[in-house]
Parts: sequence; C-alpha cells; structure tokens
Amino acid sequence: MPDVETNTVSFATNGDQADGFLARPSGSGPFPGVVVVQEWWGINDHIKDIAQRFAREGFAALAPDLYHGQVTKEPGEAQKLMMSLQMEDASREVSRAVDYLASQPFTAGRGIGAIGFCMGGGLALLAACDNPKIGAVGNFYGTNPSPIEKVANLRGPVFAAFAENDAFANQSMREALERAMQEHGKQFDTKVYPGTEHAFFNDTRPEVYNKAAAEDAWQRVLKLLKEGL
Repeated sequence: MPDVETNTVSFATNGDQADGFLARPSGSGPFPGVVVVQEWWGINDHIKDIAQRFAREGFAALAPDLYHGQVTKEPGEAQKLMMSLQMEDASREVSRAVDYLASQPFTAGRGIGAIGFCMGGGLALLAACDNPKIGAVGNFYGTNPSPIEKVANLRGPVFAAFAENDAFANQSMREALERAMQEHGKQFDTKVYPGTEHAFFNDTRPEVYNKAAAEDAWQRVLKLLKEGL
C-alpha cells in the first residue's frame, strides 16, 4: 500500500471558491483520479476515510465540500442542509472539482471517475452526464438525473449499488435507471443487496452498516474504476 498524503485544496466554482479534502499516494504519479461526493452529513470523517481508502488503492481522491464547512450528525439538520442546496449548482461544483483534479500534474494523462453516496450518488451521476472528463461512475443508493434522459450523455461505465429496503432510492427509481441505461446503450452494472438498508456502506452507522454488502460493493467499484480509467 502506498503512503498517503492529505490536504485541503481550493478550486473555482460558481463564481466563487470552494474547498475539498484531497487524499493521494505519495509521489509524482500520474494517478487516476476520483471525486468522492458526500452524503447529506457533509465532509465528515467517513467521507475523508473513503478518500483515503482510494488513495491507498493508488487513486488521487478529492471530496468537494458542498456545505462549505458545515458538518452535522443530526438527521434533521442534515436534511435542512441538503434541502438548502441548489442541486444544479451542487452538480456544477462537483464538475469543477473534476476539472481541478484533472488539471493537476499528479493526474495528468489519467482518467477521472466519480463516486457518491445517497445525495452524493445522484450528484455524481448527474455531474457525469454533464462533464465529459468523468470516465466512470459509482452511484451508491442515489437518485436519478432529472430528466433521466440525460444519461444519454454518459461517456463511461456505471456501477449502481442499492439497498433492498430503501425508501430514498426505491424500486421504481432503480428500475427507471436500468431502463434508461439500456435504452441508451450504456455500460451499466447494478446490484440490489438483499436484506440491506439505505446507507449500508457507512461503517460509522452500525444500525445500517452491512459488512458483506459493503465489501462486495467496494470491490465492484474499484474494479469499475481501475478498468474504466
């Protein structure tokens, strides 16, 4: 496993500056890049840990701070923070994070992927519909782009991981995504994990974390990114 460097970086977005948590292997690279898009809690230790996991796998991982410094552990506050986002602006911010990562010398010549969780899963997929630099996407129990026909713009493979018991990314939403991906001839792999709940990948939430499902989904998304970038 390579040594990992972490720091906070800034990049231009929506007429302003935004920050992000960057984790990458030591050395000059070039490394494939991946933008890690937060859950509704903000850039908490779990999201930073995921970025560092990617770095240990040889990726330069950037988690843009869509809440601009705000982090919470309270569901009610998290919902307010999520609802306060303009999703199109948030998607553009994710896209500018991709542009920043792609412009760095330690990723030069390598591809950029995007992965997100819950709110972030939908934003990662939406940004990939709009930014041609995104070559592969991992969507963990996120919502579909609106309108869903935007998936016609995807330029690389997608892996979507869903929980069987999930009112947020429910069965009708999952089926609509699968239909749209098939209709537009996109490379798409999806798995619904039996017996799991929303956020089953989050190992800081023992009430929903499912170790077997999380490990399987992690290996699948690593394979997607390593082969697609």
